Amino acid sequence: MVWNNGKIKDTVITYIGGGSRGWAWTFMTDLALDDEISGEVRLYDIDEEAAAVNATIGNHLMARDEAKGSWRFEVKSTLQEALTGCDFVVISILPGTFDEMESDVHLPERLGIWQSVGDTAGPGGMIRAIRTIPMFVEIAKAIETYAPEAWVINYTNPMSLCVKALYETFPGIKAFGCCHEVFGTQKVLQEIYEKETGERIADWHDVIVNVIGINHFTWFTEASYGGIDLFPVYQSFIEKHFDEGIRLDSENWLNANFICAHRVKMDLFRRFGLIAAAGDRHLAEFMPGSEYLKDPATAASWDFTLTSVKWRKEDLKERLARAGRLSSGEEEMALTPTGEEGILLIKALCGLSRFVSNVNIPNRALQIPNLPSDAVVETNAVFTRDHIRPIDAGPVPEQIRALLMPHIENHALTWRAAAACDRNLLVRAFMNDPLVKGHDCTETDVRLLIDDMIANTKAFLPSGWERP
Repeated sequence: MVWNNGKIKDTVITYIGGGSRGWAWTFMTDLALDDEISGEVRLYDIDEEAAAVNATIGNHLMARDEAKGSWRFEVKSTLQEALTGCDFVVISILPGTFDEMESDVHLPERLGIWQSVGDTAGPGGMIRAIRTIPMFVEIAKAIETYAPEAWVINYTNPMSLCVKALYETFPGIKAFGCCHEVFGTQKVLQEIYEKETGERIADWHDVIVNVIGINHFTWFTEASYGGIDLFPVYQSFIEKHFDEGIRLDSENWLNANFICAHRVKMDLFRRFGLIAAAGDRHLAEFMPGSEYLKDPATAASWDFTLTSVKWRKEDLKERLARAGRLSSGEEEMALTPTGEEGILLIKALCGLSRFVSNVNIPNRALQIPNLPSDAVVETNAVFTRDHIRPIDAGPVPEQIRALLMPHIENHALTWRAAAACDRNLLVRAFMNDPLVKGHDCTETDVRLLIDDMIANTKAFLPSGWERP
């Protein structure tokens, strides 16, 4: 990187998963809208053709008159080529295909286990993890060899285990995980405040929160705007509107598979006194299966959707078609801010600003002092030039800690299971999972389910998972 008149030039960003039809386009848009930083984006993907399509899209985007950014996009065929000399690494991959994800999400339904997302907690999250972890071990080793000083930003789920795999493999790595779920809850508080007071909050970033927990199961212990405590405002709204919840104007564009009425988080507030800070589809999967995910009718009664993989497959067809239109110039990408913070974090790490955001990193600084130091936790952190300093979030209340600990224990068990290809450890993790426990499954049932789920994802697993 080179400073020039207060701007950063010749920055090299390596994008692993560069053929993405989602996050890559989001990232390109934000790069095109910013003129304080410029350079090269190297796209690496096992689907090199998809990466080449994105290179065409990105270069076309930067050539548009209204684009402020100056970036060139190039495809790289190996991790060595992609990583050598880079300043930042962005990881956004789909571990496997939607066929494997279909098994992750839907096969447990034979035991009455329903999952609304299936990529983080529950059986789906754990099986996704055992095929994702070897990929992240390979990536971490390559970063240690070719770009040990680069900052690494992960967007892939299961977030906690992906970040854990990076640090377990390369303890000196400078990595963190980014997730936008917290932003959504700040927007919920913004809209509730506006409805309750009649006053407007111009920017949801002005809702100041203390974040505590683990990815997709985060909580606010504090929330304020303009010096006003938002907890009483939130409680007042819930008392009047719990039955119908709230649907955000900012979410009207979302597909019905993703929107919710935020009633699960409202119920968790009534039960535990803190503001649950993730989407209802994610929150439900961390709670006992007898509660919000007892069956599809129960989920519907809480006004959130079970996102089927069949829908994801249909959506992929449209994304592929759109990729063709974007690369040919038939369709132009809208140059509007995406609301993601990746480029802001990169700029802060370059020294262009000081920024505070929620990140997923190991609890080494004991930012949550009553959780294990090797747990990957999500709290706020301060980003400055070449530093991330986690903010002391304080101890998590004991009743919330009791909800978090089974999942933190399962992160450790799943990591060990993936590293050793150990089915017994995976069985222990399944049996410890609240979603599974909430359905009173026997160990025999769980073992058979694990055998079948492993068989369905064996193409992406090390040979050690094969039965002797």
